[in-house]
Amino acid sequence: MGTITFLLVISFLVFFHELGHFLAARYFGVKVEVFSIGFGKQLYSKVWAGTKWQLSLIPLGGYVKMKGQDDSKPTLIEDGNDSYNTKKPWQRIIILLAGPLANFILAFILFIFIALLGVNALSPTIGKVMDNSPAQKAKLKAGDKIIKINEVEIRTWSDIGKTIVATQGNLKFFIKRDGKILVKVLNPYISDAKNIFKEDIKKRMIGISAAPKFIKINYSFDQALVYAYETTYQSSKMIFQGVQKLLQGIIPSSDVAGIITIGKVIADASQSSIIALLGITALISVNLGVLNLLPIPALDGGHIMFNLYEMFTKRKPSEKVLIVLTIAGWVILGSLMFLGMYNDIIRLLN
Repeated sequence: MGTITFLLVISFLVFFHELGHFLAARYFGVKVEVFSIGFGKQLYSKVWAGTKWQLSLIPLGGYVKMKGQDDSKPTLIEDGNDSYNTKKPWQRIIILLAGPLANFILAFILFIFIALLGVNALSPTIGKVMDNSPAQKAKLKAGDKIIKINEVEIRTWSDIGKTIVATQGNLKFFIKRDGKILVKVLNPYISDAKNIFKEDIKKRMIGISAAPKFIKINYSFDQALVYAYETTYQSSKMIFQGVQKLLQGIIPSSDVAGIITIGKVIADASQSSIIALLGITALISVNLGVLNLLPIPALDGGHIMFNLYEMFTKRKPSEKVLIVLTIAGWVILGSLMFLGMYNDIIRLLN
C-alpha cells in the first residue's frame, strides 16, 4: 500500500508540474506534442486536442514535449507560429517558470486544506525550567501554559521562540496556572545555539523546554490563507538555504536523500494520517518547485538562464555551448540521483 501511495503522490506532483508548462505553452500558442507521466516505454496513450497524453513505464518523473523544444535535442529548431523556437525569450521564460510555479501553488492549496482540517502542533506548555535561567528567576514552573507575550497571542510552542527572537528588551509573559492568569516579566539572555543546519548561532532564550503535549489548531479560512502563504514561503526559503549550505559544504553530502527515503517518508505519512500525507506532499511539491529553478542545464532553471542570455545579448547561445552545458547538466543530475540512492542504501544497511 505504501508503494502505491508513493507512486500516486509522485505522479500527482509531476502531473501538476507539467500541467503548468502545458497551460502556459498553450496560452502562447505553442503546440504540445506529448504530455507524459513517467519515462521509458509507453504503457498507454491517447491523442486529445492535438496532444498525445501518455503513461510510461518509469513513473518517477514526466515531461511535456513542445514543438521546437526537446531536452534530448538541445539544438532542435522547428519553424511555425506554434513552435517554442519562434516565441520571444520572455514568453519562453514564462512557459518554463509555469512548472515550478504550479508546484508552489499546489503546496499553497494543500497547506490551506491542512489548516482547515486542523494543524497538530506542540502546546505552549512548559515541560522543564532550566536552573539559573530567566524563566527560573521569574518563577515560571513546569505545567505553566504561555498564552501571550507582550501583545502577541501564543497558540503553539513555536510561537514562543519566534516572539522572543523578534523582540528586544524585557518581555511580559502571560501564563495560565491552576486556572489563573499570572503576569511575569523576563529578561532573555543571549546564548549559544544551533540552527536547523547545525550552524553555531547566538539566540535570545529564557531557559525553558516544551512539555510533550500536542494540540490541534483550527484556522478560519482567512487564517488558513495566511498560514498557507507563510508555510509555503518558509518551506521554499529553507530549501533554497539548504541547497546553498550543501554547496558550501556546511551540510554534508551524506545528508542528501534519494528516492528510497522519499518513498519511505510518504509511506510512513500515509499510515499516520491524511494531514501528515498532505503535509509531506506539499513539502515535496515545494522541493520540486525550488530544485527545478536551480540554474542547471536540463532543468527549468537552466533553460531560463539560456533565455535570459538571449534576452539581454540579443543572440542565442552557440549550438556547441548548448550541447556541452546540457550534457553537463544531465551528468550533474545523474550524479545527484546516484548520491541520493547510495545514501539511502547506506541508511538501510546501518
